[in-house]
Amino acid sequence: MQSVRIIDLPRMKMVSSGVGMFGDGKLERFAEWFSALPQGLYPEDFLCGNEQGMFWLFPYRSGMDIGPFELVDFQGGLYAVATDIDQRTDTKAMRAQVDAFLEENGLTRDQTRWEMGHILTSDRAAKILGYYQMDYFIPVKPVG
Repeated sequence: MQSVRIIDLPRMKMVSSGVGMFGDGKLERFAEWFSALPQGLYPEDFLCGNEQGMFWLFPYRSGMDIGPFELVDFQGGLYAVATDIDQRTDTKAMRAQVDAFLEENGLTRDQTRWEMGHILTSDRAAKILGYYQMDYFIPVKPVG
């Protein structure tokens, strides 16, 4: 059984929280905004990070009220996705597993795009499990 999957996200407009840190209010306001939207079958929010901080993305839909947030271009592309326990992930072991999968399948990490993640567990399921699961999205491209 494979524990890493490859998905292809389309190029699209995303609503962005802008760069912030938890505790400064910016990310919390964005979480409140997207949590009030109708929920689909799967989570659509993506938490990203860079050297300046963290930022959240959410796919833009025509006519959507984005409040104080900004629209950004998301280039999409291939992502390796691994699932683990939120805030308890052994990231070194997960990265090794993802890298082994990529090597076996002619892929490599794409350092030009952001790594992303989102919680995929509902509050109801987390209550049963005792934790939330998180999908980790690692941008990839074919070798060569």
